[in-house]
Parts: sequence; structure tokens; C-alpha cells
Amino acid sequence: MEFTSHMSAAMDQARAAAARGEVPVGAILTDATGRILSRAGNRTRELSDPTAHAEILAIREACRMLGSERLPGARLWVTLEPCPMCAAAISAARIAVIYYGADDPRMGGVRHGARVFDHPQCHHRPEVFDGISAAESRDLLQSFFQERR
Repeated sequence: MEFTSHMSAAMDQARAAAARGEVPVGAILTDATGRILSRAGNRTRELSDPTAHAEILAIREACRMLGSERLPGARLWVTLEPCPMCAAAISAARIAVIYYGADDPRMGGVRHGARVFDHPQCHHRPEVFDGISAAESRDLLQSFFQERR
């Protein structure tokens, strides 16, 4: 099977989130073959829901579509390092691999902060690849917040 990056589609979701006034984070969830199961961008403000992060929305949609609370073999493409809440959901869903863009030293939960997957009580640890389109993701986030200051 040939490797295909879905980070450009995740970036499209992040840009759409920014256009809605949401923090520009986008996520794409694929099955093991690379078929897109779901795509989402942050919608916390739109839905008045602090859990409506791109990763959570993508996981919810894929689980609904497949009729399962678990997504073994799935791959998650996300533009920003998942926070601790999203990392816990990724583990609970049994997602196999995470590809993420920019690091989040302040709120991250994978390589920074809580490091959810390193915790001894974490039931499932996905394979993690970071730095995918990191500069593009970081630039989008920085410009979003600069415009609001």
C-alpha cells in the first residue's frame, strides 16, 4: 500500500474553522487503507460545546458511520498536537496512528503537558508522527490569533 498524506485535507478543515471564527484546527480520520472516514474542524463556539474539538468531532462521526465505539487500524491526521482530552479519546477509540502538525507546548497532551500516552493507565498507545506540515499549521494559528489581538 502506498503512503498518502491527508494533512492538506486537514489544513483545509483548519482554514474552514478559522473562517467560522473557530481556532483553526482540522482533522481527517482514515481507515487502514487510507479511505477517509470523517473530516472536521473545531466547532466549540458554533456548538457552544467545549468538547467540539476537530479530533473529537471526527472520531464521533467515524464511530457513528461504522456503528462502533472503536476504530482499530484508523489513522488520524490533525493540524495541531492533540490536547489531553483528545488524546484520551484517541486512546479510547483505539486509533492506530496519529499524524500531527504543530506542537502545542502550552496545551498539548501527546509530546507536551500531560503526555497521555506515556501514562501507565493509558490502555492504548497509538503510533505518533509529529511535525507533518508543522510550519503551515503554526503559521495559520499564529495569524489567526494575531488578527484577534
